Amino acid sequence: MGIEVGGLLGLLVLAADIYAIIKTIGSGASTGAKVIWTLVILILPVLGVIFWFLFGPSERAIAG
Repeated sequence: MGIEVGGLLGLLVLAADIYAIIKTIGSGASTGAKVIWTLVILILPVLGVIFWFLFGPSERAIAG
């Protein structure tokens, strides 16, 4: 894998991490859940975003 492809993948992971963190902070989850999800996303960038997408706080929980 060339430097260009690796750099592009890294940039996509960074963008996905930032998006997930912003959505987590803006969610209606408790403060503790927000901190835990943010740490998971930061410590495990790729797996953290996948876990967040599958199991993370959703905006559907707010409209209740």
